[in-house]
Amino acid sequence: MIISPKYRRRLVVMVKEPRPGRVKTRLGRSIGMTTAAWWFRHQTCRILRRLQDPRWELILSVSPDHEGMQSRVWPHRLARIPQGQGDLGARMKTLFDSLPPGPACIIGADIPGVTSREIWQAFRSLGSCDATFGPAPDGGYWLIGLKRNNPTPARLFSEVRWSTATALQDTIDNIPGLRIGRVATLNDLDNANDL
Repeated sequence: MIISPKYRRRLVVMVKEPRPGRVKTRLGRSIGMTTAAWWFRHQTCRILRRLQDPRWELILSVSPDHEGMQSRVWPHRLARIPQGQGDLGARMKTLFDSLPPGPACIIGADIPGVTSREIWQAFRSLGSCDATFGPAPDGGYWLIGLKRNNPTPARLFSEVRWSTATALQDTIDNIPGLRIGRVATLNDLDNANDL
């Protein structure tokens, strides 16, 4: 599916092909890789249904690039773009750089509590802010949004210590001078304790 070129809001949901041992591996170590993949598949489908909204275009960013683009797991009606290579920061920067102009937010598919309400708050905050974040209780973030009036800051994700209590602050420290907004704090699901 081709992404609409007009200037509009875009919500990108990063997903992986839900194969045992390839998705939610930290969770899988506790509950089994097959069960973790099953959970991720069904969780993602619930989120995608919940987040369809006429106020933004919903886009899937899939991994692995080729296999994910062809997957029959995800709804056919949603636009798909590949995640590309590199760590999480490199892939998110590539996503921001590849989207047409307009405000964009990126989330993962493992945030059980996210609804259209939180996404709309994020887009609204981009009216007065250059970037917005949805913090997670562990020091990371479940959402990043950019107004995208200018090119994506080159250092946005440089030296971010992913999966640590400093991931959010590391990212904010990389964009001095930008107006930063924050929306609701939500949990992502990484391991069995999060369940």
